[in-house]
Amino acid sequence: MTALKRLALAFFLAGFAALAAAQPVPAVKQPPVDTPKNILFVGNSYLYYNDSLHNHVRRMVDAAGILKEKAMHYKSATIGGAPLSEQDVKGLLTPGRLGKEPFQIVILQGNSGAALTDKRRQSFHDKVVEFNADIHAAGAKTVLYMTHAYVTPNKQASPDMMRKVEDMYVSVGNEVGAYVIPVGLAFEESYRRRPDFRIHKDYDGSHPNMYGTYLATCVVFASLYGKSPVGNTYDYYGAVDKASAEYLQQVAWDTVKKFYGW
Repeated sequence: MTALKRLALAFFLAGFAALAAAQPVPAVKQPPVDTPKNILFVGNSYLYYNDSLHNHVRRMVDAAGILKEKAMHYKSATIGGAPLSEQDVKGLLTPGRLGKEPFQIVILQGNSGAALTDKRRQSFHDKVVEFNADIHAAGAKTVLYMTHAYVTPNKQASPDMMRKVEDMYVSVGNEVGAYVIPVGLAFEESYRRRPDFRIHKDYDGSHPNMYGTYLATCVVFASLYGKSPVGNTYDYYGAVDKASAEYLQQVAWDTVKKFYGW
């Protein structure tokens, strides 16, 4: 990382720390389903980059000895660049459309940029409320995937962006009684600990690189199953080196415990 990028990242992290105190606290602090095996992931490229998050989570669950991969019914419905307003959650939950077994959990992931304007934030809120009703009608539980903030070189990156994203997800999550997964906070914590350890794609400062997807996997795994990812042997078939995996696992677990007060 260049000296200029280090300076810019330090600026962002200082802003994150200064604004952290007033953030809302999640009302739902325990996984909504015990050992879920039927999960639908709904989102955009943040989920499907790097061989798709749902594949990594499923493999990590298998590696932990919780469930065998073949016993899990995970599906991922993603649209590149899509906000929640472009998704058809009710249609996806039509019985038999995505398999014979009904989903236990539906994870909703929107755009980080939705937190940057009142109009887009309101749209996110309204769709979460709408989709939450559809999800409950289908007998499932709503889970919100808190996205990460942009970093340099993204032109929309700012010191307070993560606070806006956090507030957007936790506020509507509390309103509808949804469980929130703190992926974005783990990204922030990783940069706080190791500013030079890049977890975003260098070319846009928005999408996760493989390390970012692995960190998100650890957070989702820990949040949904209530288990520490520390020591998990899953490394994407050797693509994530041991030292990096151990570091990201610890960041994820520390973030999850702090967020839920475990």
